[in-house]
Parts: sequence; structure tokens; C-alpha cells
Amino acid sequence: MPAHHDLAYRSLFAHPELVRELVTSFTPFKLFDDVALSCFEAVDPAYVSEGLAARQNDIVWRVKIGEHFLYVYILLEFQSGVDRWMALRMQNYVGLLCQNLVKRHALAPSLHLPPVLPLVFYNGVPQWSASTDLATLFMEAPAELAPFQPSQRYVLIDQQRLDAEALEANATLLALLFRMELSSASEVRNKVLPALATWFQDAPQASLMRSVGAWIENLASWRGEPASFTFDSTEEIADMGRKFATWAEEFEDIGFQKGSEKGKAEGKIEGRAEGKAEGKAEGKAEGKAEGWTEGQLSALRGVLTHLLRKRFGALPEAATQRIAAANQADLEQWCQRSLDAPGLDAVFGDRAASA
Repeated sequence: MPAHHDLAYRSLFAHPELVRELVTSFTPFKLFDDVALSCFEAVDPAYVSEGLAARQNDIVWRVKIGEHFLYVYILLEFQSGVDRWMALRMQNYVGLLCQNLVKRHALAPSLHLPPVLPLVFYNGVPQWSASTDLATLFMEAPAELAPFQPSQRYVLIDQQRLDAEALEANATLLALLFRMELSSASEVRNKVLPALATWFQDAPQASLMRSVGAWIENLASWRGEPASFTFDSTEEIADMGRKFATWAEEFEDIGFQKGSEKGKAEGKIEGRAEGKAEGKAEGKAEGKAEGWTEGQLSALRGVLTHLLRKRFGALPEAATQRIAAANQADLEQWCQRSLDAPGLDAVFGDRAASA
């Protein structure tokens, strides 16, 4: 089952505006720059899996350019590890897409298959190291067999490693949301939320607004604050900002920053004064010796939960309960371990201590 944040992103990319922004702003392709939103049509991706069952992290759009259609295949990849075989997976998915078009007689009169733009949207912490070209996954073939080897490439959008300056200069809604996920709490409160409010005042769209609200709510939950940030009108954006400001201050109390340069979410556990000044590149779990209030411990539990979810996906109930019952010393130690531990056992177990 995909995590809630995966589904929140899926909800965002159910809007043609954001699909167009993803391609035009975060890939080198400009073929959608002047294409009207009415030319975008969502396609049911239920057939795009080995078992012909719906895959929650697949999004397929059909776009009409001139008299012809092309397909945009977006694969959401929210996992802590890098899939070495992604190019092979993409070949399978694109093949299933084309096979389905043939079966449904959905080809152009020429009976040629349509072009497909395969995108992998990745927001994991480890830098993506898998090849984007299927050919590199095969051993070198004898010269006479080389022309018959399969080929498939995909475009990678590695959200955690987007250029911070370029992102700030980008005025699109999608860029604002990326900045919200990659920035420190104070930057979100002081820069991103006001820009988001302005964006919706200029272009109020109820359906898109609800999807963005749900996405923000999921992001807040990931980062430790369960309060609702959903909104249905531009008038409610100010209230959302006040709620988010409260959440931001809680994280500034422990110096939580999300490093946009290296794409890591790590906790910095210090006093409030030092915490506000740090975190331009990445936070560190260092530790405040004493004086923690229960509210600060609760926020620290949220930080740890976020770090573990970001690296290892959904947490088992036993891990959640252990975090909820932990004291300050345990939480600080687990934050330290979570940065480099290979798995949850190493975070909570004796194996990490000996290492």
C-alpha cells in the first residue's frame, strides 16, 4: 500500500495544470508550453501492472498536440532506496500501455503506436543512482547481436536535488509546493505560504485548492503536526497560514530544518536561539542536555517519525508505540542513528550501538 503522502502527490497530478508544469518546468522538454489544458485527458492506469491491477503510484495522461496524441507516463517513486531495475520496470509499463492501446483499437488511423514520455518522480533521501537507460543493465552483446537488444529510457525528476535558486525563481504552483517540502519551517511560514496565498488569489480553483490543502495536511502530518490545513476558499488561506505558523514555531524550538541542498530531513536538537540560525544546508541531531518540555518532546517524536518514514516507509505499530513511550535520551539517540542506519532494527536495536 502506498503511503498517504504518495496518494497526496497522486491527487496533485490528477490536475492537468500540475502535469503541464511538471513537464515544462522540471524537464528539458518544451512541447507542452502552448498546449491548452483542454487537450489533457487522464487515462485509467489499471492495466499498467503485471497483474493487471491498479497501481496507486502510476499516473497516465493523454495529450493532444495538433492532430495526434502522445502519452505522459508518470511513475511516483517514494521509497528510501533506489531501484536499480527502474528502466526495466518502465519498459514493462510502457509496453503494457501500448499493448492496451492495440487491444482497445485506440491507435491513430495510421496504426502507429503513439509517442510516450516516461517520467520517474523521485523524492527519496538517497541520491538516485540507478541508470535511466535499460541498455546499460545488459552485459555487452556480441557485435552481431547488438542491434537486437532492447532499449528504454526514462526522465528522472529528483525532487530532493532540485536547484534551490532555480526553484525560488520559479513562480509556478508546483514549484511553491516543492519549496514547501524542501524548506525550513520558518522559510515556509515567511515566504512560501504568502506566495501560495497570492497564487490562489490570482487563480482561485476550488478543486485544485482542495488537492493542495490535502497535500499540505499530509506534509504536516509527515513532519509531525496532525492539524488540518485543508481549505475550500481563498478566505481560508489566511487561517491555514496561522495554523502552519504554530506548527513552524514548534519545529524551530528544536532547530528542525530540512536541508534543501542535499535533500535530507534531519533533526537538529539544540536551543531555540541556535536552532533558528542553523539549517541552511542540513540539520544535525546533536542534543540538548536537559530542560525539554513535554511539548518539545512531542515535537521531537514527530521529527523522528518523519525521518524514519522518509527513509523506511510506513512504520509498524510496534515502532510507533516505542517512539511514543520514549524518553529524551532515547529519542536523541534514535535521531542520530536514523541518519545512517540501514534499517529500523539498526535504529532501535543494539546492533547500531555496537556499529
